[in-house]
Amino acid sequence: MPKTATNHKAELSKPTSEPLLPADSEDSALTVRLNRYLKPQDVAQVWDAYRYAFQAHDGVVRKTGEPYITHPVSVACILADLHMDVPTILAALLHDVVEDTLITTVDIKEKFGQQVAELVDGVTKLDKIEFQSASQAQAENFRKMLLAMSQDVRVILVKLADRLHNMQTLDAMRPDKQKLIAKETLDIYAPIANRLGLNAIYQALEDLSFQYLYPMRFNAISKAIMAARGNRKEVVSKILDSIKQQLSTFNIEAEISGREKHLYSVYRKMTSKATPFSQVYDIYGFRVVVKDLPTCYLALGALHALYKPIPSKFKDYIAIPKANGYQSLHTTLFGPFGTPIEVQIRSTEMHNIADAGVAAHWLYKASDAQLTALQQQTHQWLQRLLDIQSESADSLDFLEHLKIDLFPDEVYVFTPKGTILALPKRATAVDFAYAVHSDIGNSCVAVRINHELAPLRSELHNGDHVEIITGSLAKPNPAWLNYVITGRARAHIRHFLKSQQSTESANLGERMLNQALRALQVEPHQISETHWQRLIRDYDVKSKSEILTDIGLGKRQSVMVAHQLLALTDDHLEKHNNLLGMSLDTITIRGTEGMAVQFAPCCKPIPGDPILGFINKDKGLVIHTHDCPSVRKFKLDPDKWLDVEWEPESTRLFKTNLNLTVANQPGMLAKIASGIADAGSNIDNVSVEEADGSAYANLYFTVQVKNRIHLAELMRGLRKIPDVVRINRTKGNVATNGKGANGKAASQ
Repeated sequence: MPKTATNHKAELSKPTSEPLLPADSEDSALTVRLNRYLKPQDVAQVWDAYRYAFQAHDGVVRKTGEPYITHPVSVACILADLHMDVPTILAALLHDVVEDTLITTVDIKEKFGQQVAELVDGVTKLDKIEFQSASQAQAENFRKMLLAMSQDVRVILVKLADRLHNMQTLDAMRPDKQKLIAKETLDIYAPIANRLGLNAIYQALEDLSFQYLYPMRFNAISKAIMAARGNRKEVVSKILDSIKQQLSTFNIEAEISGREKHLYSVYRKMTSKATPFSQVYDIYGFRVVVKDLPTCYLALGALHALYKPIPSKFKDYIAIPKANGYQSLHTTLFGPFGTPIEVQIRSTEMHNIADAGVAAHWLYKASDAQLTALQQQTHQWLQRLLDIQSESADSLDFLEHLKIDLFPDEVYVFTPKGTILALPKRATAVDFAYAVHSDIGNSCVAVRINHELAPLRSELHNGDHVEIITGSLAKPNPAWLNYVITGRARAHIRHFLKSQQSTESANLGERMLNQALRALQVEPHQISETHWQRLIRDYDVKSKSEILTDIGLGKRQSVMVAHQLLALTDDHLEKHNNLLGMSLDTITIRGTEGMAVQFAPCCKPIPGDPILGFINKDKGLVIHTHDCPSVRKFKLDPDKWLDVEWEPESTRLFKTNLNLTVANQPGMLAKIASGIADAGSNIDNVSVEEADGSAYANLYFTVQVKNRIHLAELMRGLRKIPDVVRINRTKGNVATNGKGANGKAASQ
């Protein structure tokens, strides 16, 4: 028969209230918890760790005024509530010993074993290393901790319990420190707890963060819920009785409980939907726990027969579980008095996993398929973290990608083979491609969504069937970074672009260095590997390629590198000491150098224009026209200018701007677009001034041409169109020229 339950794991949401006694006392909070599931010899091992930690922290007091040992004991209590194994409890008691005392991980390894030492090391901060900024230190700490977690997930369980107790005792900190820690908890730790399915810890961290970040809002919603609790008590009681009676009629055994949404989830709903508290009807929900999976659907049918369901508010997380392993049926019903009520239906096993998440591996030793699936999903997520960190250039990049990857809202889409992939909300086809495989992402050129071609930037929705089309010569586009959502996609795209830029810059740097060497009457092949190795050692770099890349990026001067190479060769030293200021040969610009050579947007040079090259740090070689206004201010630094010229036969297209004054008549834009196409040119962008009643209008185009001759042919063709009054080439951005005060720009 159905029965009502009211409480589970409430101790996770507040500090332990028992008086602190020695951990080896039979009455202590920790011992009581350990005796529920550990053998006496295991408990004795925990006592040894407690005494070791007590001695290490002896005389140290927390900001709350309590002995420091109260903190590791409280952390151990939180983990004991999850029935974690002995090494995890030992690591909880010892987690601050290495950081705050003279004891090392080697000492812990000798005393408690390799496993405990690795767990403690994973949690220990990097306080002894100096960083350039606090944000970099924080990011590197997360990076180390999460990499340790990818080897052993218990590291993050200890860290989450540590953070929960710190949040529970945050009153002792300064207000500015409170907000900083609360923000970090809300951004990183709470989403990780949610991602690992640790529901009780996740909700407690969110509510505590909410309390310190927005104390006035927290207090207002707390009071409103307290008032609503009294007003709605009779309604909740009536609904519970109705559900209990209905399930009994269908001979369904179940535990039924009324649950109250945690404060931050109520606040999040109010802000996301701009809803006042008075209209948030589902602050109370109901949970039905039955014996097995088939009974879940029987209970769902029984409840739909009792109250009418709201069709758009049904979610089957049993057929398609959440990424953290969570499974339940969610349905919203029209309850008595027209009040919408939310009901969750799940089996006992699903309920255990919903509470303990990844900790269920230690809490329940069963080997059922669901636990195996949860462990596999967790392993996949941890593997994605490893992928992201391997592609991230530094710890700040890694932290940014981690935050992106912790989005709680997900969409579920299907691969062509019917496999379900979970992606963050607003994920695009490019995110999907990288989720399948990095090679698929790097080579994707198009996508079919539900068997229809769609742009790669298309957002995916629940149930979409997605098929990626790849090309053997395709490569990532920098524009993808404007709309991809997942950390995995961003990390792979950035890694590819940096590698490509490095390769292209090295090639350009080699050409620039060769020009400098020839100006010094030395052929590049005369520089031996021995001379390069000496220079690599003098520069303290890893390879010759790194020096060439720095030249291409403008971080080193090719002339200086050439002289230093020659200085290392005894037979050239005296001969070339007087050639430091000698002018170099002209560098040929092909237009296909990629990111190593950029064409200045201020003047948009095309083949045939007289040009100069400006060495810009981190951007490489930037090409300007001789008459570009920017040249004047850069001429103050002549060492950064290079003589460049166009390669005679360039095959690529270059962008340039055209300004047309035309009669304000219907169809003019179409005539001009047709004329541009007839000349073998492409339109990259067009903007049109808004009509102001004048007989003439200005049109601004960015077109792609091969060279100045091609541009001249295009302009001659456009002049032949009737009602084209004036046409001229302009410098700068077409959108800026076109919009003015009243214009509107459009991309084509």
